[in-house]
Amino acid sequence: MLPAPPLLLITDRSQVRGGSRGDLADVVAQACAGGCRWISLREKDLSPAAQVALFARLRTATRPFGARLTLHGAPELARAAGADGVHLPGGGDPAAARALLGAGALVGLSVHTSEEARAADPALLDYITVSPVFLTASKPGYGPALGGEGLAAVVAAAPVPVIALAGITAATAGLCRKAGAAGIAVMGDVMRAQEPAATVRTLAQAFAAETD
Repeated sequence: MLPAPPLLLITDRSQVRGGSRGDLADVVAQACAGGCRWISLREKDLSPAAQVALFARLRTATRPFGARLTLHGAPELARAAGADGVHLPGGGDPAAARALLGAGALVGLSVHTSEEARAADPALLDYITVSPVFLTASKPGYGPALGGEGLAAVVAAAPVPVIALAGITAATAGLCRKAGAAGIAVMGDVMRAQEPAATVRTLAQAFAAETD
């Protein structure tokens, strides 16, 4: 079962502004205060040891909220960090991840097409992320964007829950739900926010709201 609310916060410390907002751990703690209960560390430019050390800081920040904390990358690194699961890149090996991390871990995979989504094995994967749903400032140049219709096609093909990723804002979250997405994944909208807690609340409410 996916964490509730179904909002996955993916970290990117390069987008965290300095000043009174503090560092990545502070932003994550504020996001949790706003209701986020699912965070994944994605800081692949760091060494494995540095990722494990940063993960430990995020664990301290998230523990009071009971949030699930996963890691984007190798299953071996996720296990070394004591993560609650792993998010695999496209072409990753869900079978190996599940065997290493066990039945209780959250295991996800990045996909970009309906064909890739159709191949997702529900015995191994808890969810997939599909991107880019919309154009995003976090990863300029990625595309073309799937849009609502493209997302709906991926959802129809996928045998596992689909998490919509890229360009997700309060204005687009409801469109993702209308297309059948089980949840949303966000990065820059929270990382760059002046008030991460309020941004998370707004995103979660927008996704949960009834759509026409």
